[in-house]
Amino acid sequence: MVSQRYGQGGTAIATIVQDIVIECGAEDVWDAVRDVGAVHERLVPGYVLDVRMDGDTRYLTVPGGAVVRELIVSVDDGLRRLAYSAVEGFRIPLTHHHASFQVFPEEAGRCRLVWTTDVLPHEMVDQVRPRVVRGAQVMKETLEQRAGR
Repeated sequence: MVSQRYGQGGTAIATIVQDIVIECGAEDVWDAVRDVGAVHERLVPGYVLDVRMDGDTRYLTVPGGAVVRELIVSVDDGLRRLAYSAVEGFRIPLTHHHASFQVFPEEAGRCRLVWTTDVLPHEMVDQVRPRVVRGAQVMKETLEQRAGR
């Protein structure tokens, strides 16, 4: 789902919401999501090649060798919510990026992972959305494979 909202000053901000049903328990999915230094191993192997942490800053090496610098904003175990902001290394001309993951339990052995991403300029949504969709597919496949599903 893509929506548009307005920030301070009336600027349109694109919001992409990817709601993923995962055949895996919420605690296991949350454990992988909250492990911010192992995203390349536990969530999106091949989509991210390497991770280096420096305090609350995460450096992701992606295919092609680009390095994206992200600020880990919040890891909330009570809400099972991770918030982060990519601040440098974009392959596309973004001026703002903020995203969050939240894990919601469903029936036994299943959960929902909701990935919400805000980007500016709004016009970049058509370039960002396919990356979010593909990343969500890789996460689902990786998590379910590791759970033996």
